[in-house]
Amino acid sequence: MPALNPTTLLLVGGGLALILLIIGAILSVTSSGTKDIEERLAEYISKEELQELEQVRQAQESLWRKLNRRAERTGWWQRLRRDLIRAGLRLTPFEYILLRIAAFVLGPVVGYVLGRGSWLVAGLGLLVGLFGPGWLIRFLQRRRVAQFEAQLVDTLNLMVNGLRAGFSVGQVIESIATEMPPPTSEEFRRVMQETQIGLSLEEALDHLVERIPSEDLELIVTAIKIQQQVGGSLAEILDTISFTIRERIRIKGEIRTLTAQARISGIVLAFMPVVLFLIINFISPEYTGEFFNNGLCGYSMLGCGLILIVSGYFLMQKVADIEV
Repeated sequence: MPALNPTTLLLVGGGLALILLIIGAILSVTSSGTKDIEERLAEYISKEELQELEQVRQAQESLWRKLNRRAERTGWWQRLRRDLIRAGLRLTPFEYILLRIAAFVLGPVVGYVLGRGSWLVAGLGLLVGLFGPGWLIRFLQRRRVAQFEAQLVDTLNLMVNGLRAGFSVGQVIESIATEMPPPTSEEFRRVMQETQIGLSLEEALDHLVERIPSEDLELIVTAIKIQQQVGGSLAEILDTISFTIRERIRIKGEIRTLTAQARISGIVLAFMPVVLFLIINFISPEYTGEFFNNGLCGYSMLGCGLILIVSGYFLMQKVADIEV
């Protein structure tokens, strides 16, 4: 079997990825442009004429858009849209899927080129391209929630001071949207916008909890909803919640300090064998090539080693993870 040219692989993979990105951009722009046109036409033509135009447009609708609309009705599409919003990414699910396909195509190609023709590195690139976008989404979600929770005490203090000064809940939310840094300001600005277009405060706060899955935020929202229904001093309730959150943050910090050594040890022990294997493979490929020249035995040894490394990493992280 003739050896594959890395340059050819890179060009083919890059071309496919570029084509997918262009298709996604065109479909995204076309979809948004069609909605704008329909809104403008509705001001000048009758409802019957607009329905006729809609029928013609549906008859001429492309296969891609039909698939997109059908996918929007499924549950996994809605979950993907929610995950992108939680990560703070301004991407549609269709654009994200195209990016995942591009990463899946380019991952092994880049690994093959960087590994100087090593199929092992190409396989690692394939794994990164396959699972990397999902890991990135989860990382961005956790980071955004952590940033929101880090600003939560200041947010509560601003709410308590505003309520004690005589402001309403809506006015307090508006002040948070203008005075707090992102992501708190972005999320409360969205709450304010949802209430302005007709949603109740309870519904807008429920949407906030869906976007920011935080137990502390859920406790605050529950307190606000109960106060809206039965009354009471919301400022005193939020002040008590603020004290509870501060104590929880303090305890979490102490636990994180005490378990730092275990967490770092797990990371080092997990990545050290992989890094050493790649370094040895780069310096002396014939040495590590014995794993691949012995058939099933060599691959079984690599597979068992990888399983043990991953299991040990997650076990050490689980031991160091203490719920508060």
